[in-house]
Amino acid sequence: MVILILLSALIGAGTALSPCALPVLPALLSAGAAGGRRRPLAIVLGLSLTFLVSIIGGGVLLRHLGLDGTTLRNLGIVVLVVAGVAAIVPSIAERLERPLAALSRLGPRRAGDGFWSGLVVGGALGFVYAPCAGPVLAAVVSVSAVTGRTVAVALAYVAGSALVLGAIALGGRRVLEPLRRAGALRVQRALGAVMLLTALAFIVGLDTQFETALARHTSSATLTGGLESSTAVQDRLRDLRGAPKFDSASKSAKAQVETGPKSSLPDLGTAPDFTGTQRWFNSQPLSLKALRGRVVLIDFWTYTCINCLRTLPYLEAWDKRYRSAGLTIVGVHAPEFGFEHDAGNVQRAIASNHIKYPVVQDNDLATWNAYGNQYWPAEYLIDADGQVRETHFGEGDYGKSESAIRALLAERGAKISAARSHPTGITPVGLQATPETYVGAARAQGFVGTAPQSGTKTYKLPSSAPPVNGFALGGTWKIGDEPATAQAGATLEATVQARFVYLVLSPPSASRPGAVDVSVDGEPPRRITVATQRLYTLASFPASGRHGLKLTFSPGTSAYAFTFG
Repeated sequence: MVILILLSALIGAGTALSPCALPVLPALLSAGAAGGRRRPLAIVLGLSLTFLVSIIGGGVLLRHLGLDGTTLRNLGIVVLVVAGVAAIVPSIAERLERPLAALSRLGPRRAGDGFWSGLVVGGALGFVYAPCAGPVLAAVVSVSAVTGRTVAVALAYVAGSALVLGAIALGGRRVLEPLRRAGALRVQRALGAVMLLTALAFIVGLDTQFETALARHTSSATLTGGLESSTAVQDRLRDLRGAPKFDSASKSAKAQVETGPKSSLPDLGTAPDFTGTQRWFNSQPLSLKALRGRVVLIDFWTYTCINCLRTLPYLEAWDKRYRSAGLTIVGVHAPEFGFEHDAGNVQRAIASNHIKYPVVQDNDLATWNAYGNQYWPAEYLIDADGQVRETHFGEGDYGKSESAIRALLAERGAKISAARSHPTGITPVGLQATPETYVGAARAQGFVGTAPQSGTKTYKLPSSAPPVNGFALGGTWKIGDEPATAQAGATLEATVQARFVYLVLSPPSASRPGAVDVSVDGEPPRRITVATQRLYTLASFPASGRHGLKLTFSPGTSAYAFTFG
């Protein structure tokens, strides 16, 4: 029991130091720097109380009160705005403090100015902070429920988090104290402005966007799972897809240009050139004829495919390491959904993923069909003579692919050192996951109750949660072949096995963002702002596990397909 308590306290401290807590820190520091010397402690106390309620039966309590996490988050933002305005306008602060001052007879005699208002602000921050740590809270609640020590474990967890947040608040106050003495009112107003800016960031969903970007770019390890393909499996896939094979009979008769030792990689045939393409990015239009003499890696991808996105760190690293040695990577963007045909959307995806190598749009799938391709992602490695020498479908086997690149570069006479590439921003992958699931009528599967049907229809959620890998619609939806567009009261429930949950979403329009409230395992929901047509991260967990999801969509927001990792 002692070990469990200590572990819970350490996890709580880790939550306060995690990237998830970063969006809350500006408000914590600015609110704690104003008022009396004990105000930072009051803020941390208020935040901890809210946090504690979230752990001990928070979801049940909210349902009995008829509230949801989004309502409480919005309430917290309102309190944060009021606190910011009060810091800027002292007369408003005095009016707000007057009714709270009467409570001082029940609390510390020397609490200092703003103790009770600090308690309120802290409680408001707790409403914003608690959903952010949802996966960690779920783990703590699960462990405590099994041991029968819910209150003790929860208190230890909150105490660990509170100690770190309190140290941050007090440290920030000490740093700002000389400035306060030099110009108290100016500093107070500046801190109030920080609180208002923080509230604005929460309103427009910058905190959730920050977490998503962080998850994409700062992961440092990966677990390769079932998608890794052996050579035998790849050969079988070529047989199954009924596509033209790259065999020796299709090779051109032209002389080879390699100047190094011949690689043992097989010759699979002449590579088809780019055909029927549209806009090129990061390059003028290319052709395989013009690229003769260089090793070419063609990557078929699309920007809403999570499997494709997880290969990008490796492609980017190979481009950086081997471009000067004679490697050219070309990303062939083959869209799955209608909005992926838009060149502006593709360009934004290229920029946000920091892709430097050439990319071409294949909106009509002409190049895709020339290769007989059927997979996202798919890689075709072409030697300096224009012959396909290796193919790979799906994720994994990155070391093998890099060895093949090095072998073909050596074959053309390139002098490369033993140093390999160093990919960064790798996203971890769960070993078991729910299969990809589409919401549109054309490919919907895995739904219990009434499956998605074309047209506008009101759906009723089943009385019990869907089985694992099951999905259910509720409320009114307008469903097409690809998108399912939310109408009044649109919800979706699912039970999934995953470490990461992703969903392709689209806003009502380019000028009007949508929103999805995501509740995991009955916890208060976290709001995701849908501003562009892309893949969004709905949830992430420390390890793969079974979880219940409830999604509430704002009207006009469209869902396309779930993927899991």
